[in-house]
Amino acid sequence: MNTKFIITRNAGILAATALGAFAVSGSMASPADKPSDADNFYKSGRISQQEVKFNNQYRMKVAGNLFLPKDMDKEARCPAIIVGHPMGAVKEQSANLYAAKMAERGFVTLALDLPFWGGSDGEPRNSVSPDMYAEAFSAAADYLGTRPFVDRDRIGVIGICGSGSFAISAAKIDPRLKAIATVSMYDMGAASRNGLRNSQTPGQRKKILAEAAEQRYVEFSGGPVKYTGGTVHELREDSSPIEREFFEFYRTPRGEFTPEGQSPELTTHPTLASNVKFMNFYPFSDIETISPRALLFITGEEAHSREFSEDAYKRAAEPKELYRVPRAGHVDLYDRVNMIPFDKLTDFFSKNLK
Repeated sequence: MNTKFIITRNAGILAATALGAFAVSGSMASPADKPSDADNFYKSGRISQQEVKFNNQYRMKVAGNLFLPKDMDKEARCPAIIVGHPMGAVKEQSANLYAAKMAERGFVTLALDLPFWGGSDGEPRNSVSPDMYAEAFSAAADYLGTRPFVDRDRIGVIGICGSGSFAISAAKIDPRLKAIATVSMYDMGAASRNGLRNSQTPGQRKKILAEAAEQRYVEFSGGPVKYTGGTVHELREDSSPIEREFFEFYRTPRGEFTPEGQSPELTTHPTLASNVKFMNFYPFSDIETISPRALLFITGEEAHSREFSEDAYKRAAEPKELYRVPRAGHVDLYDRVNMIPFDKLTDFFSKNLK
């Protein structure tokens, strides 16, 4: 397939990066300043890991990594946790880390690739489909709930960044997801419509929609696919703090990963024509209907995305909790093992997946 790569600053999630003066954590000053506790590619000798694939409801293959505690009781049915990666990432970025750490704590865990990303099916690659993303969590419940070593009545979810909003969207219509935790959550709908702190004007939004609509003609006629958003490939003097924060993770050895069959130039970048689907995505509408299942919203005290976790918490019904990690920024909670509150997550799922 012919491709054309572009970065449109005010398209989708990158609309937020214009807030160059917005405060973020000090850990992202330079790509050379990798935090000492950043361990995205963590490996553990206490768990086993295997690649799995399973169908979603539309017969598309969803790829995942299944993690099992080596000391698990082979005759027991264990609680399980589905882990979704940040938007534009793949399971090898943050999701595997969370899955491995929670498996060490006794849970069966499954880190998945959302459709159109990583090892999961879907064309064109890097397409945006909020409904299909949410469906992936239900498909993961299908898979886990049919394993002989999983108690299908004790399945929880961890959604990181954009996957937090996809997990909530899934939980609203899938009561099998018994406990939902989000980390550094982005409401991908609000971020695309309005930008951070409502920084995107209605006029800018209409311009994006018009450009995406015209691009559909190009691609329908066999022309090249355009890509947008995502993480910049180089820093400039005028790069915003948020661009620098994501660059430090996605464009350095700290978290850089290129899936098989993909190119480094296209990682993290959704297609322009599909990215506007987020503008019709309202994950927090009816969030209160998830009750009485428990919700835990984890956000960094200094995270540029904190507004989304706070908004979801206000809208949700009990039982719910908002947990702010001191001194943590958005990306800090992707891989900084001394900052990520694994004890908090363990207590949450132990209590709510009894």
